[in-house]
Amino acid sequence: MVNQLSSIVQKLMNNLKEKEKIVISRRFGFGGKERETLEKIGKDFGVSRERIRQIQEVAMNKLKSQIKDNEEIKEIFQKVADYLGKFGDARKEETLLEELAQKEKNELLFLMQLSPEFKRFPEDKEFWSFWTKGKKAEEKVREIINKAISILKEKKKPLSPEEFNFSLPKEVIESYLEISKNIGKTKNGLFGLMSWPEVNPKRIKDKAYLVLKEIAQPLHFKKIAELIPGANTHTVHNELIKDPRFVLIGRGIYALAEWGYIPGQVKDIILKVLKEEGRPLTKEEIIEKVLKQRVVKKTTILMNLNDSKYFIRDEAGKYKLRTEIT
Repeated sequence: MVNQLSSIVQKLMNNLKEKEKIVISRRFGFGGKERETLEKIGKDFGVSRERIRQIQEVAMNKLKSQIKDNEEIKEIFQKVADYLGKFGDARKEETLLEELAQKEKNELLFLMQLSPEFKRFPEDKEFWSFWTKGKKAEEKVREIINKAISILKEKKKPLSPEEFNFSLPKEVIESYLEISKNIGKTKNGLFGLMSWPEVNPKRIKDKAYLVLKEIAQPLHFKKIAELIPGANTHTVHNELIKDPRFVLIGRGIYALAEWGYIPGQVKDIILKVLKEEGRPLTKEEIIEKVLKQRVVKKTTILMNLNDSKYFIRDEAGKYKLRTEIT
C-alpha cells in the first residue's frame, strides 16, 4: 500500500506553470475527481484538443526530469515494482490501483506514468488496461492468455489456475488471465470463456442453471426465482419448461439433466427402468428406482404401473413390459 500520494503530487505540481497545473489536474482527476478529456479542457480554454495535448506533454516531460533524485517517489516506485513482481510483472490497472492506492488512485496513475520502469497498455477489444514492468512481461501475458483460450476451447469447461499446467505460480496465472476480456471467473473461482453462461450469465435460464449448479440439488421453481435477483417467478418457470437442461421431477421441482435426470412422465421413467433392468421387477423395486428420478407419491407410480397398455404382471407378481414394447 502506498500512502500520502496527494501531498507528493502537490509538491511536484508546484514546479509547473499555472496552465500546466490546471491541465494535468483535470486530465488525471486529482482529489477523486473525474478525469477530463482533451476536448473538454480545450473547449473551456478556447483552444484545440491538440493544444491541450501539447501542454500536457510539456508538463509531463518537465516532471520526468525532476523526479530522478526524489526519494519519496523512488520509494513509491519501488513498492509498485515489488507489487508487480508478485504477479509476474503484470497487473490489470483497475486491480493495481484498488489494491495499492484506494482513495488516491488517480494520483498513483499519474506518478506511474512519470516512471520509465513501468509501461501502461491501454484497453482495447481483447484486453483491459494493464501495467507491466519490462517488455517481456507484456509478451508473456499475451502468450499465456492465447494458450489459455485454446485450452478452454478444447476442454469446454471452466478450469482452476493449476489445471492450465502453465508452470507458473497461481497468483501469476490469475493476474494474467484477469487482463483478458475473453476470460472470466465463475462464482467458485474457476476460469472460463466469457461467452459461456456459467461465466457470464445474461439470460434468466442461464442464471437459473447457475443457481442449481451452486445449490447442487433439485429446487422448486419459486425458490429458484427467489435466488435470482429481480427475477419474475412466472418468467423463470417458463424458461425452465423450455430449456432441455432442466427436468421437471414433480410438484414444481426442477433438476438438471446433467445430474442423470431424464425428461418425461412417470410412465416414461418406469419404461426406462424396466428396459434397463431387462428383467421383471417387483413393485417395491420399481417404486424405489422411480423415486430416485421423480418427486411423486407412491400411489402415482402404482397408478401408472397398472396401465395394461404398457405393463403386465407375470406369474410371480412382478412387472414387466408388454412384449410389443421395445
